[in-house]
Amino acid sequence: MSAEVAWLLLAGVGAGLTGSVAGLASLVSYPSLLAAGLPPVIANVTNTVAMFGVTGGAVAGSHRELRGQGRRIGWLALASFLGGAVGAALLLTTPAEAFEAVVPWLVGSGSVLLLLRDRIRTWAASRAAERPRPGALGGDGRRTSVRAFGWGAIVFVLGIYGGYFGAGVGIIALAALALERAEAIAITNAVKNIATGVANGTAAIAYLFFAPVDWPAALALGSGAVLGGFLGPAIVRVAPERPLRWLVGLAGLGLAVHLATT
Repeated sequence: MSAEVAWLLLAGVGAGLTGSVAGLASLVSYPSLLAAGLPPVIANVTNTVAMFGVTGGAVAGSHRELRGQGRRIGWLALASFLGGAVGAALLLTTPAEAFEAVVPWLVGSGSVLLLLRDRIRTWAASRAAERPRPGALGGDGRRTSVRAFGWGAIVFVLGIYGGYFGAGVGIIALAALALERAEAIAITNAVKNIATGVANGTAAIAYLFFAPVDWPAALALGSGAVLGGFLGPAIVRVAPERPLRWLVGLAGLGLAVHLATT
């Protein structure tokens, strides 16, 4: 096993653990691909393909929370699919220099979101508790349809970001969807996983055919992510989550500064 493969396998485990513990796997996996020598655009598309397995695992473990959410998920998944396609198209058609110019800001923004995750979740949950529960609109079907369309538009925009880069999109989507209705945060999180996962999957499929995916790196990183995602829940039970999240977030800010100044 080469040193690069071993590094990416270990990074994949770390990304899977971070995804389970802190919610931003790409802040570990994407910088690891850069450290392995991949150019920014190739690292981004390779990371998107490799991290799709984490989404599949999260969805597979949420059957209870997703029960009865079929119609809602269908509408949001469609919006996310369209947004993910637009985001992938933007990445594939814009110059690599343009992507490299915005990457420091994207990484920095994702890092800040990771550091502020608990505050965002608390704020979103408190705002969601103030919203009327489903069916409390007095039978106004037109108003309900307009509201559903509005949330679909929000998910469409998030899908564009997820298809283009994606780090931090899960936290943004969780905060947004928590405002839609009053429900257990576990249900909102499960719906969010599908919405953001569809955008990621759409982009990944596009990249399989039209982008320069580094397959050895994707396989090594993806394999490690599966293992890390499997071990994550057990680690969370015994390890303090906040120090790890802050370590990853501060490292991400450091990376953003480094990318912006080199």
